[in-house]
Amino acid sequence: MGRAFDGENDAKNIGSATISSSHEYDHEKELDAGALFVLKSKGSWVHCGYHLTTSIVAPPLLSLPFAFASLGWWGGILCLVIGAIVTFYSYNLLSMVLEHHAQLGRRHLRFRDMANDILGPRWGRYYVGPIQFMVCYGAVIGSTLLGGQCMKAIYLLLNPSGAMKLYEFVIIFGGLMLMLAQMPSFHSLRHINLISLLLCLAYSACATVGSIYIGRSSKGPEKDYSISNDKETRIFGIFNAIAIIATTFGNGIIPEIQATIAPPVKGQMFKGLCICYAMLSTTFFSVAISGYWAFGNQAEGLILSNFTQNGHNLVPKSFIFITNIFTILQLSAVAVVYLQPTNEVLERTFADPKNSEFSTRNVIPRLISRSISVIISTTIAAMLPFFGDINAVIGAFGFLPLDFVLPVIFFNLTFKPSKRRPVFWINMAIAVVFSVLGVIAAVAAVRQISLDAKTFRLFANV
Repeated sequence: MGRAFDGENDAKNIGSATISSSHEYDHEKELDAGALFVLKSKGSWVHCGYHLTTSIVAPPLLSLPFAFASLGWWGGILCLVIGAIVTFYSYNLLSMVLEHHAQLGRRHLRFRDMANDILGPRWGRYYVGPIQFMVCYGAVIGSTLLGGQCMKAIYLLLNPSGAMKLYEFVIIFGGLMLMLAQMPSFHSLRHINLISLLLCLAYSACATVGSIYIGRSSKGPEKDYSISNDKETRIFGIFNAIAIIATTFGNGIIPEIQATIAPPVKGQMFKGLCICYAMLSTTFFSVAISGYWAFGNQAEGLILSNFTQNGHNLVPKSFIFITNIFTILQLSAVAVVYLQPTNEVLERTFADPKNSEFSTRNVIPRLISRSISVIISTTIAAMLPFFGDINAVIGAFGFLPLDFVLPVIFFNLTFKPSKRRPVFWINMAIAVVFSVLGVIAAVAAVRQISLDAKTFRLFANV
């Protein structure tokens, strides 16, 4: 989509500047330990597609029918289409900006490095860096909590009168994360993320088939697609739903993913995005439409919860069991992908780039620091089972700026398209609209926290 701008702007802004792959490899020798060990550039565009799919096509897509319940048929489908088009466009623009700077000899491996170069060091250090860290670490905590909830669902399926609490399952999931977090680099996750890609197709197919089965049977609820008559509830519900959809499309680590591609990087990210959005289109639309069709405005925050009603399973137990297993396994891949920015910071702080990646000097600090990082995220997930509400605020302040606003600003500042060209005004419109939506979504999320505050309790067994 953005490739149409590539040739013209390259000719205008890059001119005859060409930097050889050997230059990039020479530059790599000067990298800090975080970039050298965690963000090593050895992957292909196919591997990039695996990383992108895991970071975007994740279990939060199972909340799309719930978002549709506040938007209705036309509003829900329109928001889903706009979200897909705008994020594909924005991620492509971001990739083009990264390629441009790489060809000029300044390959940016991190989002904050990109912001430092384009907006200035204060923006990178005090705005982009902190919100990216909050978004990514929040995604790790949210994935750990959701993984624990899926484990508890399986446990209750097998043992309805079981006494184990939610926080115990969160700790078990954290134990799995403790092992996966030791994978040395982002590139080393490529095989895990290929499996993750297959898993997202599997649980999305299960959610779709289950919804259609229940919707066509007499077991399901009576279909009601009406929206709340209360004006305040309806308005805040719409903005909350928009925030859910926008966050579902969120990524926040495009530069770090592009950093895993071996040079030359030109054109590689676009191919990876095509893989990702083929998976995204298949899963997002099938789950959202089938789930809302089957359950209407009674769709739960996680559509799998609708498969059980008043303690009775509306689909076979084995079906629910398999769907939850697929979801748990992919959640572990999602969490370890979003751990990478944290791992990069830890590696840069504690590792020595002059020593081998697997030397005792670097392995021991890596093992200790990453283990502490996972223990902290698991503890927060166990203590705050209502973290989803908090994550909505983080998403509004984080995913919307990182994925919708900053890419178009970076493009305009880097390529400086004429104000007479449509691309300039399209980008400005996207920046303004999604900045406003981010503020409103944050207010809606804070309102939801205040409404749910009376049920908040540490280590609650929800």
